Amino acid sequence: MPKAKVYIDGQSGTTGLQIFERIGARNDLELLRIDEDKRHDLDERRKFLNAADVAFLCLPDEGAREAVSLVDNPNVCIIDASTAHRTADGWTYGFPELSKQQRAAIASSKRVANPGCHATGFISITAPLVQAGLVPADYPLTCYSLTGYSGGGKRMIADYEAEGRPARLDAPGIYGLTLQHKHLPEMQKVCGLAAAPVFMPVVDDYYKGMATSIMLHNDLLAKVGHAKDVHECLADHYAGQRLVSVVPFGANAPVLYANELAGTNELRIVVCGNERHTTVTALFDNLGKGASGAAVQNMNIVLGLDETTGLV
Repeated sequence: MPKAKVYIDGQSGTTGLQIFERIGARNDLELLRIDEDKRHDLDERRKFLNAADVAFLCLPDEGAREAVSLVDNPNVCIIDASTAHRTADGWTYGFPELSKQQRAAIASSKRVANPGCHATGFISITAPLVQAGLVPADYPLTCYSLTGYSGGGKRMIADYEAEGRPARLDAPGIYGLTLQHKHLPEMQKVCGLAAAPVFMPVVDDYYKGMATSIMLHNDLLAKVGHAKDVHECLADHYAGQRLVSVVPFGANAPVLYANELAGTNELRIVVCGNERHTTVTALFDNLGKGASGAAVQNMNIVLGLDETTGLV
């Protein structure tokens, strides 16, 4: 059986490098590698994109749109890691655990939009609650999300790892203060919300790992008398999933650390609270299930492979 041909457009960026780390040594794939001095040559890129069975786009939004325009082979499946197509018509959102139908939709799609890192955390904990009717679509949601500095790409990594860096980088940095973060459209659309959440992202002085949380008033929810009801809903939704799990209620450590799942491709959900209030936190690696690990999982599904191949 011939090996599937895979091409990474944007192979030198953080996401591209992380995808290569996960698939570079696999013997079931043929990895197409463009010459370094030709990676901006449109004709050369067109040749590689159209020769692939699966093409990853690890590019800025405009570069991703350009890459899509270069593909005329209808058999090429594109997995776009940029923001460009996450809410676009004709694209399948690449979070297989979203619903019972989502994995099959990804498997049959030629255009898969890989989720954003913050969006992955928010959607993983919010979408099931909205689908089950526990969180109303018009609930005034708020979300904060902690991330390691690798999520900012090469420039931010260089800033944090530079000698003599500013002392302010020793402390958490709150950003996205315009409340118009680029992940908000997918967070709202995929969860079926009437309005986007109030969202506060925070970057801190550690390389990778993420903790995304929502906070709920139970008396504003439907069918919720205790945080345990929220936990039961999420545990039922993710039962049997291999890369997403829900910690038994009350079994989590007294402190959650955002880098707990750094270096993995897993996502772990922790529900805390009581009769009045509930918090739900998704712990994962912003470079794993929040980016490259998710992209490889989607590729495996598209190719009809065990979706955890190369990930566990």
